[in-house]
Amino acid sequence: MATRTLSTLESQLPTLRTELRGGVLLPDDEAYDVVRSVWNGMIDRRPALIVQPTGTADVVAAVNFAREFEMEIAVHGGGHNVAGYAVADGGLMIDLSAMNGVFVDREARAVRAQAGATLGDVDHETQLFGLAAPLGAVSETGIAGLTLNGGYGHLSRDFGLSVDNLLEVEIVTADGEVRTANDQQHEDLFWAVRGGGGNFGVVTAFEYELHDVGPEIYQVFAWYHGEEAARLLGHFREWTESAPRTAAILPFAATIPELDEFPAELWDEPAVAFLGCIRADPEEAETMMASLSEGVDPIADFSGPTQFEALQTLLDEDYPDGLRYYWKSTYLTDFTDEVIDLMLRCNEVAPSALSTVDIWWLGGAVAEVPQDATAFWHRDKPFMLTFEANWEDPEDDEANIEWAREGFAAFEKLSVTGGRYGNFPGFDEDPARLLFGDNYDRLVEIKTKYDPENLFRVNQNIAPRTEADS
Repeated sequence: MATRTLSTLESQLPTLRTELRGGVLLPDDEAYDVVRSVWNGMIDRRPALIVQPTGTADVVAAVNFAREFEMEIAVHGGGHNVAGYAVADGGLMIDLSAMNGVFVDREARAVRAQAGATLGDVDHETQLFGLAAPLGAVSETGIAGLTLNGGYGHLSRDFGLSVDNLLEVEIVTADGEVRTANDQQHEDLFWAVRGGGGNFGVVTAFEYELHDVGPEIYQVFAWYHGEEAARLLGHFREWTESAPRTAAILPFAATIPELDEFPAELWDEPAVAFLGCIRADPEEAETMMASLSEGVDPIADFSGPTQFEALQTLLDEDYPDGLRYYWKSTYLTDFTDEVIDLMLRCNEVAPSALSTVDIWWLGGAVAEVPQDATAFWHRDKPFMLTFEANWEDPEDDEANIEWAREGFAAFEKLSVTGGRYGNFPGFDEDPARLLFGDNYDRLVEIKTKYDPENLFRVNQNIAPRTEADS
């Protein structure tokens, strides 16, 4: 609050409450600490108040209130962004959790989902009809943050990013207006929200195109000993040159977990794993999987036919609420031997056995969309490298963050790296231009038009143009 006192704010709360169907939480309320908590256990912020809308009208009231009292707005959809954009100290948190309806139009092959919905909510309704929207890879992730920053997942190579499958959004902008943005209405705003993050307002509903997927697919999840890692990753690089779009594989360097499914004598040793899916009949998928592994026997293999919904929930237990996370990403113009070597060396010195170094295989439908067709810029890169530092003990914060940052800095010295992905942003320490590339200047113009006072700034912020900039 820049110009109003807390007492003035509290005196206006009865008026706000009369405008809401949903609730308002203050720091003294019993549910406050539960609601302000987000997925990343490192994030411990205390908003001045929390509004829990039941519908778009409540969102409008909350935005108008925040604008009047010059409060930062943090928008909580699924709360999974690693930087904790869903909550801000001293600000107004809009918790969209109750707005999680999902409505499938089977004939139109489209789904409309409210912004508090998770991937699992959408998958559950669309898979009833053997349809899916290209979303992420962990079912408990919220659709809102995932989509607004691009949205990679198991279906991206075949059908594009989540933003490429958006048909329209409903959005409450900084002036409190409700706008429908699509290819015919507010086209500039529609362009901006497809990759520009939460800079332009509170998106309250998303409509996606649906595709024929499942209900059964072939899951790939095989683990190999670290001694075979360099050989397998080199072969994976060659394999991607001819593999079809219906194959989506994500290799990652990891530590063999202390679980009964893995040989006890190999626990805590380095490993490489292949995760993803092949959308083909089981016999064809097994042939492709055998080709990928190049005759190397896995130490554990969970591959085989499964339900698409089961694939989407496969990693949920690995990323629980309250674990501590620091994730950071950069794109690769080539998956070189030097990248493979550095990737494996970084994995071997990870202070937490829960951490991984991942390679996202991109291209396909994502790369066919022109870079200036949406705000999402980094379409031309064939791979993305991600450091996932995951750990449990707060006393280990410094060691794990340092591991990720030092490893990341080593990769940045390579000529094949560059750019950032908004859903793996570290703690927002990098300039926004690294995300948006040559689309940045157009985003500034649209931000200036729809949010000239930068009301929506709890994000990878695109600052509006000011008179001093003119």
